[in-house]
Amino acid sequence: MILRRPFLSLLAAAAFVLMLGPVVILVGVAFTAGSTLAFPPEGLSLRWFSAALAYGPFIDSFGTSMLVAAVSTVIALALGVPATLALNRGNPRGRRIMENLFFAPIVVPELVLGLALFQQLMVGMRVTAIGALIVGHTVLLLPYTVRVVGASLALADARLEEAARGLGAGPVRTFLTVTLPVMAPGILSATILAFITSLNNVPLSLLLTGPGVATLPVEMLNYVQSSFDPVVAAVSVLLLALSVAVALATERLVGFTKVFGR
Repeated sequence: MILRRPFLSLLAAAAFVLMLGPVVILVGVAFTAGSTLAFPPEGLSLRWFSAALAYGPFIDSFGTSMLVAAVSTVIALALGVPATLALNRGNPRGRRIMENLFFAPIVVPELVLGLALFQQLMVGMRVTAIGALIVGHTVLLLPYTVRVVGASLALADARLEEAARGLGAGPVRTFLTVTLPVMAPGILSATILAFITSLNNVPLSLLLTGPGVATLPVEMLNYVQSSFDPVVAAVSVLLLALSVAVALATERLVGFTKVFGR
């Protein structure tokens, strides 16, 4: 197969290098025994991981990131799942316009969205930084929940719900026994996607921070403006390990086929 399609094989190899090369360099820099960002590493050491875990602002901002990601994901799901049901099963007037409104935060640049929310929430309404971050991330994550859950619901056979109602099941029982199990893989995948998106967001979070309140990516950005040691590389490897752990746990407990479809 490689000899038959050498050009495609070369493109595939180049793609793997482009995707995995930066990760290999990042890991090497994080484990270096040297004092500067250099690759290949000058020996192997865990000193920078210890420094990262001992750096107070990183710990505080990680807690902020986890709080914002968890709360905004829950709120986005609480708003997005009923909205998806209304759009896909209710077939309301102006459905296309409503869908475009839900997907607008993806189209609008995050810096523009962040500036607008900063003006309205923090300047106009005097909302705290943590509240503005939660609102901003919820707005950003809502299109993902509507899109992913909607895709899962669109693949479901609506006749199953009609059959359940025809057999005497009420709306609540039909939702709990038929609709919700069909939507469950989409809800789970939307939860994972929304949480990771919120955890790694920079442009929106950069404009909605305040005194003593910053997410981990923003704190990392602030750190590299004045320091050039491998601490940030170590933090990045820890975040990468967290993402891999979430992926492995999802595969172990549920399976990617059920979460993301065939």
